[in-house]
Amino acid sequence: MKPGIHPAYGPVVFRDSASGTAFLTRSTMTSDKTVEWEDGNVYPLVDVEISSASHPFYTGTARVLDTAGRVERFERRYGSRR
Repeated sequence: MKPGIHPAYGPVVFRDSASGTAFLTRSTMTSDKTVEWEDGNVYPLVDVEISSASHPFYTGTARVLDTAGRVERFERRYGSRR
């Protein structure tokens, strides 16, 4: 890697604004806001709108769409062109 052209990569806390869950990970993102983490260290804080803690797919609240029923309803309404 060439020196001086890559952004700084370090620990950052991401906080989900929907659920309030926070994750400590490494990233190139920076922020003016900081938070004291459980280990006593202070890390940059980045607020995100959605994460795996609040996304419907990961929480099991996702709805499955019945696409077969939609196709059948369309064919009943407008007829099949086969």
